[in-house]
Amino acid sequence: MSTAMPFDAGTTLLSDVTAAVTTARVALRDRHTSHARGVSLDEIVSEIHANDDAVLDVLREPLLRARQGSQWAEDELAGGALPPGEWWVVDPVEGNINHVHGMDDWAVTATLVRDNQPVLTVVHLPLTGDTYTAVAGGGGGAHLNGRPMKVSAKTDLGAALVGTGQARPGEDERTFRRIGDSVTALLINGLVVRVSVPATMQLIHVAAGRMDAFWQFSDVRSGLVAGALLVSEAGGTVTDLAGEPWHTGSRDFLAAGPGIHSAALKVLSPVA
Repeated sequence: MSTAMPFDAGTTLLSDVTAAVTTARVALRDRHTSHARGVSLDEIVSEIHANDDAVLDVLREPLLRARQGSQWAEDELAGGALPPGEWWVVDPVEGNINHVHGMDDWAVTATLVRDNQPVLTVVHLPLTGDTYTAVAGGGGGAHLNGRPMKVSAKTDLGAALVGTGQARPGEDERTFRRIGDSVTALLINGLVVRVSVPATMQLIHVAAGRMDAFWQFSDVRSGLVAGALLVSEAGGTVTDLAGEPWHTGSRDFLAAGPGIHSAALKVLSPVA
């Protein structure tokens, strides 16, 4: 993943986005329970939509106001390239399925994408209060609560903790088989493989050096843009599974510390 030039966020944009995203935590913390909500599929979907609705109204207007001329990408499960210009790609509850099942692995994310490259992102974890931020280029790096992050320095894939996950319900059977084959390949060649959702919650660990790589067979933008920028700005390598620089139009994804990226790509590319 690369940007043509450093992104000029101005003096207030990052703080404005952070304020909007952290404000959303109130509604989500109030809605969070320690038990699962919903038994039938219809009940679960209803809870997911209610979570989204509680947050979207808090985020949309402040974000559009913070960046004049920006546009809003409506479908959080959509993939593929966006039209030219600047777009807000937001996941009001990244890991919504976890939230409604009483789990802790969920976040609020807002990412500004310019010409199909993420250029500014904020990821906030309401239950811990942690906030991850990054702005493209300019040497600013990626930060956790204002402290710089750096990806793993590992060089041996055999010592690596890596991860993947399902991007959305209802993927085609071929995608599910590729996920299974890729997990087997990394179980053989890596140390430990985590398979979980959502993508962003694994990618923040890659950016912080707690995990060594994450891959996914998907182009769902909202699950990848925030983590892609955080990993890249923390010194990681972000490509598709052909080894080309990743962008929102890419059909698959690999983010890793530079010391193991090539080895992970070599294992995964035959599966892709």
